[in-house]
Amino acid sequence: MEISSNPILAKTGYRSIPIICGPTASGKTALSIRAAKSLGGEICCCDSMQIYRHLSVGTAKPTEEEQNQVPHHLIDLVEPSVPFHVAAYLEAAYEKIEDLLSRGILPVFCGGTGQYVQALQKGISFDEAPVDREIENSLREEFEKDGIDGIYQRLIVLDPECEEKIHKNNTKRVIHTLALLMTVSKTTRQIREDSTKEGPRYPFTLFAINWPREQLYKRIDDRVDLMLEQGILKEAEWLYNQGLPASSTAMQAIGYKELFPYIEGEKSLQDCVLLLKQHSRNYAKRQLTWFRHMDDIHWIEAEELSEYNIESYIR
Repeated sequence: MEISSNPILAKTGYRSIPIICGPTASGKTALSIRAAKSLGGEICCCDSMQIYRHLSVGTAKPTEEEQNQVPHHLIDLVEPSVPFHVAAYLEAAYEKIEDLLSRGILPVFCGGTGQYVQALQKGISFDEAPVDREIENSLREEFEKDGIDGIYQRLIVLDPECEEKIHKNNTKRVIHTLALLMTVSKTTRQIREDSTKEGPRYPFTLFAINWPREQLYKRIDDRVDLMLEQGILKEAEWLYNQGLPASSTAMQAIGYKELFPYIEGEKSLQDCVLLLKQHSRNYAKRQLTWFRHMDDIHWIEAEELSEYNIESYIR
């Protein structure tokens, strides 16, 4: 049996830490619970929305029943009003990894946020690329006044690769990335190369579930219908009443912002739900594009899911 050269990871008997990623509604939670049970591990969230408290239905957090089956971590870290970046996630993730490994427990990461997954896999360091907060705040004020179009166009001019990698509707990331490029006068590729020189802190093995596109979209539509039954509208009303700026991450979350026009009396609930389903499908497509461009992912075909053995890839 090959054991990891990382001493603290070797205590678990495994050579790498699994990350179960992929598009929304693909079955990541169920697979991660099954894997954690068989590996004697505990689950660490890798989702940029599940870190927010009070937002459970719309972010598809593991249910109470699911969390009772296996301990879950890196969920409900901050209030929706608190800014939270990838660097903050990595700090929390590394702290949790060290805690679990010190007790001989294997972390099993699960989530669909490509930035978080890539940051772990590549060992991205944010120490070399500090953002000028005055620039970022100025861009945020510009967005509140004039919208995102002008900011997005300036980002594309500075770094054309961003047009493929960053969607205009992801306003928080658009603003943060433009502020970063204006601060360091480099492209995102140059920043990424500088930030990964030291390599990953731990070895990770990535897994993603692959569904035929139409089946995945059907799963997404069904999930939205279930979220309505579970109370997503109540969560959206709570979030809306918090008075957060439109540029905040929580206010941009797919699942809530689509329902705001209904809360404001501008659109019917049916129209908002149809838009929510469409945006969720669009998001899944972007996730698939992101993960298919990443290195070394084991793609699990949906029909093989029930028999798939993650352990054989990390021993």
